[in-house]
Amino acid sequence: MRFSYTYIMTNISHTVLYTGCTNDLVRRVGEHKRHQFKGSFTDRYNCEYCVYYKEFNNYQSAIDEENRIKGLSRKAKIELIEKNNPEWNELVTEKGFVRDKTPWSEKVQQVINDLKENL
Repeated sequence: MRFSYTYIMTNISHTVLYTGCTNDLVRRVGEHKRHQFKGSFTDRYNCEYCVYYKEFNNYQSAIDEENRIKGLSRKAKIELIEKNNPEWNELVTEKGFVRDKTPWSEKVQQVINDLKENL
């Protein structure tokens, strides 16, 4: 199954937000990072950091979500990003999806601690 994505890119200071959709998020983020399309919005405003994305089973749903997000206020877009990515970490690079950098042992310990609290 091939997925489609709606995503938000920003610049280093988070002053600009760009919303797009694609069927190959890693490739598309790489294009933004390389400034492949000279003169484009993301090129002019240095939008190189993918801070939000959502996966869909079909391209039309990704387009619909892109249009919905584009209709939101800046404040609402920031809330959407921060709900899913409060630290505005880069989620996708031209090399692939960024994985959680928390060591496995810390994750296991957190699960153990959560279980102890709930007992």
